[in-house]
Amino acid sequence: MASWGRRSSGMVHHIKALSKVELRGKAGEMKGGWWRYPLQPGVASALVPRSWPCVNTMASLFLVQRFESSLPQKQVEDDDDDQVPTYYFYFYAQKETYQRSYDKRIPCYRVLGDDGELIKDGSDFEKVNKELAVKMYSDMVCLQIMDTFLYEAQRQGRISFYMTSFGEEAVTISSAAALTKDDIILPQYREQGVLLWRGFTFQEIVNQCFGNKDDGGKGRQMPVHYGSSKHNFVTVSSPIATQLPQAAGMAYSLKMDKKDACVVAFIGDGGTSEGDFHAGLNFAAVMEAPVIFVCRNNGWAISTPTSDQFRSDGVVVKGQAYGIPSIRVDGTDALAVYSAIHAARNMAINEQRPVLVESLAYRVGHHSTSDDSTKYRSLNEIEHWKTDRDPVNKFRKWVELNGWWSERDEADLRSSIKKQASIYIYVEKKMLLKAIQVAEGTEKPPLTELFTDVYDLPPSNLVEQEKLLRQTVNKYPHDFPSDVSLH
Repeated sequence: MASWGRRSSGMVHHIKALSKVELRGKAGEMKGGWWRYPLQPGVASALVPRSWPCVNTMASLFLVQRFESSLPQKQVEDDDDDQVPTYYFYFYAQKETYQRSYDKRIPCYRVLGDDGELIKDGSDFEKVNKELAVKMYSDMVCLQIMDTFLYEAQRQGRISFYMTSFGEEAVTISSAAALTKDDIILPQYREQGVLLWRGFTFQEIVNQCFGNKDDGGKGRQMPVHYGSSKHNFVTVSSPIATQLPQAAGMAYSLKMDKKDACVVAFIGDGGTSEGDFHAGLNFAAVMEAPVIFVCRNNGWAISTPTSDQFRSDGVVVKGQAYGIPSIRVDGTDALAVYSAIHAARNMAINEQRPVLVESLAYRVGHHSTSDDSTKYRSLNEIEHWKTDRDPVNKFRKWVELNGWWSERDEADLRSSIKKQASIYIYVEKKMLLKAIQVAEGTEKPPLTELFTDVYDLPPSNLVEQEKLLRQTVNKYPHDFPSDVSLH
């Protein structure tokens, strides 16, 4: 099992919806040496549980206490410069006031069991119709097949690098399904499923991985660093977590322009150890920016397990610490992810505030083609998640139980003999192979593209660098690719 799975063995998969709860101030009472006083008049009324699709009997899980002095455009003003600004706290009667971690772990929102059936004791989720469900499943299959072919292309030496989404297909596809095309995506590097959902073609993906002249990035980025302004998908950046402060700023600009859209930023569990994670969350919380932070907690930051990454109860509590409504969701459950992101988007736009979603899944594949994960985890663990907890198979079972999918449909989809164009996505192995062959045979961008698209008139240092590069290539032609033109 993944490290988060081992450490969360006591985690309750809580499904029942919570009726609205009113938290009222009561007379101070002493419990274990802790005095609790009534809420002060300055406390805002934001103590009512948010309308998450996954709520539970522990109201504090999704509540954020906010005070009038911290609300935007309502700062405390004092006539006396020497007066200390007023804040409200709880006070304690004893010296031992250091609060340790809570014994109870935050539960994980789940809709489907591993057998693809709805949880028996009831579940609250956003309803999905046949057309949407089939498209979600078809795109998950499409993502698996594409990842397989491009992974094998790298192993054959045809591309230099690749990263798969095995085990996390439901996270990206379901998230994309719950958003609109106007929502801006800032990916980490495992979100190619969002691009597929939005209409980015196989050929465009393969062109980027091969870095040919048809690549939208003109071959300047390494493989899997996709980007598309047409699809509101900001180009992948290798440095970890740098996209989070950017996401907060973008979301704040949407807020200023009163746009009916939000920003969605993806990050892995390892990225939460970066300073940019904390800066991004705090900035978004203070400015109340409409941004959804989606953390793909897949158990591993390359070879570092989450047990060596942090001692907190996962990532969800980090959002709460910054005053951000947060939820933990089963990332292998497509319906749960869809419902959580759907509710998060409504909250981000309607309430103009950030939201954090921690998605618990498992990285079945290697971190990348530069990694051998069998050096730090067992084959039995990988096989268990690949077969027993596969998100694609789980969702397929649910779609079949609804009578929306059959063995024949499955065969047609995977063999590319599809007749129902209005519903199904054409996932043709021959088409993907052809895309790879076309991309591989397309010439590379000329070296001059290294110096364009930044300055209208290149500065003297770039002119000098280009001149030096040309001289070096002419002097040592055998050390440079023969298919790259100098012009």
